[in-house]
Amino acid sequence: MKRLNLVLITADQMRFDCIGALGHPDLETPHLDTLANEGVAFTRCYSATPTCIPARAALFTGQSQERHGRVGYQDGVDWDYPVTLPGELARAGYHTHCAGKMHVWPPRSLLGFHSVDLHDGFLPYRNTGTAARQWMGRIDDYLPYLQGAVGADATINDLGLGCNSWAARPWAGPERAHPTNWTVTRSADFLRRRDPTKPFFLWTSFVAPHPPLDPPAPYFELYDRRALAPPAMGDWAVRPDPAANTADGFTAALSGPQVHAMQAGYYGLITHLDHQVGRLIRELKDEGVLNDTVVLFTSDHGEMLGDHCMLRKSQPYEGSAHVPLLLWDPGGHLGLPQGGRCTALAELRDVMPTLLAIAGVPIPGCVDGKPLLDAARAGVPVRQSLHGEHTAQSGPPHSAHYLLEGEYKYIWYSHTGREQLFNLAADPRELRDLAGEAACAQTLARLRGLLARELEGREEGYSDGTRLIAGRPPVTVLRHPKL
Repeated sequence: MKRLNLVLITADQMRFDCIGALGHPDLETPHLDTLANEGVAFTRCYSATPTCIPARAALFTGQSQERHGRVGYQDGVDWDYPVTLPGELARAGYHTHCAGKMHVWPPRSLLGFHSVDLHDGFLPYRNTGTAARQWMGRIDDYLPYLQGAVGADATINDLGLGCNSWAARPWAGPERAHPTNWTVTRSADFLRRRDPTKPFFLWTSFVAPHPPLDPPAPYFELYDRRALAPPAMGDWAVRPDPAANTADGFTAALSGPQVHAMQAGYYGLITHLDHQVGRLIRELKDEGVLNDTVVLFTSDHGEMLGDHCMLRKSQPYEGSAHVPLLLWDPGGHLGLPQGGRCTALAELRDVMPTLLAIAGVPIPGCVDGKPLLDAARAGVPVRQSLHGEHTAQSGPPHSAHYLLEGEYKYIWYSHTGREQLFNLAADPRELRDLAGEAACAQTLARLRGLLARELEGREEGYSDGTRLIAGRPPVTVLRHPKL
């Protein structure tokens, strides 16, 4: 039996609701719409640790955050995982390649891939004491390409927007030199150079729509000239002092024009990415392999994009933690329902076992995730609940935890004990906090107890098994992950 090729396409910082076919009122995503309308869209997929590093650990290992150990964003910690998605596929005879972002440590670690074309974005802090222009060309494959295409003095940060900024403007260089185009160019090059006697696993890993919000001009202008739906604003949200705004903060009180420009930059990056996904599909067709290839599309985490006056990621709210997941089998090998909408509760740890199952490769015992094929075909539940968390990236140390069960999301902030409760079925934008309502007291207590049991035995001391304990010092990498 011929083994299927696998293409994993990941966006970076793309919200769950930013696909036209899934109901976004403004976004144009014709090629992602094709994946959703000819494949299966998982409408309740989450990132349990919604920033780049811990989320990618889940994608690489198929493990929960309690097992891979990364419960916050901390770079510079070795990725010493013996079992990875590309490694298992390589051992099973697949030719494996990644084009784009990996965000592992040390940089250029293969993590089981046979080869990598690497672009992790602009991460100037990764080599302290040395100017980024002096070392990024040693570890980043995109920068030498950019300098060859634009000029020897070009840098990744020429626009000055910053890698976590809400500021936006059009890309200044030729469109073909944009990192999104480059990622597909390198993916297409792998398809031409691959070993034709083996099935292949290609991970096309975009940096977009992660800031800088710099789409090519036609894509920025597509949204800049339109009226756009405003961010969600819960009755519990606190508007910061505009005088305290920063270029890369996690909260800000932005003006109407600032919000509009941010949305235009973010949406422009997504439509640009979508068109490059279409280009990649065309490359698969031209190589004659599309109908023997399964494509999975997802993102490592979302973007608050002004919801509740919040920006960036790491938050337990829908804009940050809820991500898209599309499974497309153009050759019809898997028996998936065309245009399926699966409401099973999924998480990024499920990507590895799903792809291994499609490849017919045994799922290692250290993998916590579940294959999603039965859920995609028949709506079979994957799990009853999901615990997510994130330790603060900056500012006073704290951790935010969320628990999903049924239609409810429970949130607990470990440093203060603050609780929130949302009914996502009735209130998907989290506009109304139910934690203080007497009618919801029993639900709140039940979910609090469930989280207490989930956190029992953790080294931070968040729980004694029956109650949550606020004020305990958090960590970003567990010293004693679950074995």
